Amino acid sequence: MIGYYIHHHGHGHRSRAAAICAHLGIPVTALCSEPVSDPDGVFAETVVLPRDDAAPTVQDPTAFGTLHWVPRLDPGLRRRQAAFAAWIERARPTAIVVDVSVEIALTARLFGIPVVTVAMPGNRTDAAHQLAYRLSDRIIAAWPRAMYEPEWLQPFADRTNYVGGISRFDGRSSSRFRPDEDTVLVLGGSGGSSLTAADLEAYSGCDPRFAWEGLGIAGREWVDDPWPALCRAHVVVGHAGQNTVADIAAARRPAVLVAEPRPFDEQRATVTALDHAGLAVALTGWPEAQAWPGLLDRARRSDPGRWDLWGTEGAAARAAAAIEKVAGESSCA
Repeated sequence: MIGYYIHHHGHGHRSRAAAICAHLGIPVTALCSEPVSDPDGVFAETVVLPRDDAAPTVQDPTAFGTLHWVPRLDPGLRRRQAAFAAWIERARPTAIVVDVSVEIALTARLFGIPVVTVAMPGNRTDAAHQLAYRLSDRIIAAWPRAMYEPEWLQPFADRTNYVGGISRFDGRSSSRFRPDEDTVLVLGGSGGSSLTAADLEAYSGCDPRFAWEGLGIAGREWVDDPWPALCRAHVVVGHAGQNTVADIAAARRPAVLVAEPRPFDEQRATVTALDHAGLAVALTGWPEAQAWPGLLDRARRSDPGRWDLWGTEGAAARAAAAIEKVAGESSCA
């Protein structure tokens, strides 16, 4: 069996894990700092790890720049590492997928467990990220190599699988949904956004040609299944998180994508790649309201068929195959 560590921030890491694990032919234990919902039953077990970010004071959290989060003498960190170690001894996994935590990857490898790390876009030249990539048996990059091959990942090219954008909607039909030429859909998310319901009202007021709808935006109701709304939208507006981009690509909708502030300039790197490939109208920040008529017109003139270049079809299955190869090799060793 294998373990799959899922970062607790937002829904994106969990959605990606579920999409990949649906293609795995071996039992998977999900490990996370929050309870993991599993409506499709893709995990054999879920383990909630203790939190390590609740202490009132934090001392040297990076170990002099070596790691990302190992605060000195932190009881939460001690309990977390002990729980993870106890699970390894009990479960004896043949591999652990890490999406994402340098510290979890390092701990797993120190126990002799092969590690598959899910890479993230952006500037990952820091010592901690480079350590995680160096120790990984396999690296999964959830985007197409032809669109984006960062220099910091090139030293690990022989261990990296560029699988394409991973969407939970891969394989789901859009044919029964007819695009509405009057609708602009604005996608938010649970990972945090500077976009508010008031912004949405201001944007819609500057372009009355369209009915503006918002999903996942603060002040609006959360929708578990945005696929119908996504397929019906004439233009989709959203941030440049990996899951949002992959979901739009799966639906093949014209899009305006905006880089939200994220550590290591993650979304800025993504919009740069999308802009160079001509897949979407890509912006490095939310524009003034009066800019939207021109931006939407640019998006409407784009060819949504170019989204095929993002490689969402079969991406989760390709990631699963890479994971199974590592797990299979270690179990036969």
